[in-house]
Amino acid sequence: MCISAHDGGADRRAQRNAEDAVTLGLDGGDLLRALDLAGTFVFALSGGVLGVRRRFDLFGVLVLSFVAATSGGILRDLLIGAIPPAAIADGMALLVALAAGLLAFLAFPWLERLQKPVRLFDAMGLALFAVAGTQKALLHGLDPAVAAVLGMVTGIGGGMVRDLLAGQVPAVLHSELYAVAALLGAGIVAYAPLLHLPAEVAALVGAGACVFLRVMAIYRGWHLPVARFGYPPGEDGRGNG
Repeated sequence: MCISAHDGGADRRAQRNAEDAVTLGLDGGDLLRALDLAGTFVFALSGGVLGVRRRFDLFGVLVLSFVAATSGGILRDLLIGAIPPAAIADGMALLVALAAGLLAFLAFPWLERLQKPVRLFDAMGLALFAVAGTQKALLHGLDPAVAAVLGMVTGIGGGMVRDLLAGQVPAVLHSELYAVAALLGAGIVAYAPLLHLPAEVAALVGAGACVFLRVMAIYRGWHLPVARFGYPPGEDGRGNG
């Protein structure tokens, strides 16, 4: 009986969110798909640029582009039960990721002239994925708070896997307001239906707020409190650097 009641509540939330989606123009999926593909491209580009910087070969650059662009979305889809994940089921995501990786491989000198290119592309991908992930979670009947968290996970997942494969500490663990920026953008989108804001407006405001906070954190050095104790980076407490 408890399980039925729980399922009934989830069904009612799903129906309510679906009705909100129709009202906000999300039912066709055009906005969600556009955000997903845009996020896929810029995150893949950040992975490709980082791969070239690390002197990976072409295959390595393309792999880094793909995992940077799809890992967060795959994790989100697995958590909400959207099987198979869109990044695997939709061949367009693979083509977009590989195209961005190839662009990074061939046009790296031009991209490198941009100021802090990896962080710039990463900030844009973070914002787009956080927004798209939140909207997809809402359409699957999740509460706004949970949808916002999943939006954040969508945004930070690809960057974490990218950094790990490139042999560096994931930016989310030490960088300036990374996950917080994603959560801000996701939260704006998650609670926009309650205010009856158009989906396009909520998406633009959420993505813009995420990018603004992330970029300002980069240039101003804004960050969460750092642990006062422990060992400096690169040391293990035994005198080893």
